Amino acid sequence: MPEALTIRPATRADIPNLVDWNAAMAQETEARTLDRTVLARGVEGVFDAPRRGFYLVAERDGAAVGSLLVTYEWSDWRCGDFWWIQSVYVVPQARRGGVFRALYAAVRDQARAAGAVGLRLYVETENQRAQRTYAELGMEPCHYFMYEEGLPRT
Repeated sequence: MPEALTIRPATRADIPNLVDWNAAMAQETEARTLDRTVLARGVEGVFDAPRRGFYLVAERDGAAVGSLLVTYEWSDWRCGDFWWIQSVYVVPQARRGGVFRALYAAVRDQARAAGAVGLRLYVETENQRAQRTYAELGMEPCHYFMYEEGLPRT
């Protein structure tokens, strides 16, 4: 029987895994190849400016098996922060083993303790398995579509 999961804050020592896992997630979910130099700077940017958010890492038997990023969105309507769950990745051999559920429970507990007004995430419209998981955890689809415009980097 596998050892219980441990959820901990990520450290700079986790950056190589976080970069690898973000690149793998982009490839698996969107068939996108990310620029690893930009990605590494983006991951490091979370550690450089904690106001941007934080990563959590799940470990089983002493090995890192998954992670997620939490970022913040201020809601003037609710006078509080939504915590956005992003960059979720679980290594293939640990999938369907409760890793995301444990990460989510840790985020929920931390968000409640911090006074956040809610949790949000986005999911690919075709990813029915993930949508079922989120619903089982108590999340509901919201009535917003997401729009985006990429801006040139200077």
